[in-house]
Amino acid sequence: MRFLNILTLLLVIVGGINWGLVGLAQVDLVAALFGGQQAPLARIVYVAVGASALWQLIPWFRSFSTREEYALRH
Repeated sequence: MRFLNILTLLLVIVGGINWGLVGLAQVDLVAALFGGQQAPLARIVYVAVGASALWQLIPWFRSFSTREEYALRH
């Protein structure tokens, strides 16, 4: 479970950096690396980042109902 949390957190960070680049420089790094927004690999990355954001909601909600140390470990 810890590996999955770390992996999804990294993907959320990648997504955040990509959106920052889109907002600041109008550069979609994922699309540039994988052949455009409609390229199958780029779409897989977009879906993985979105799913990771949803997954990261679990520890976030747990942090409201349990001690923070417990929420971070699970």
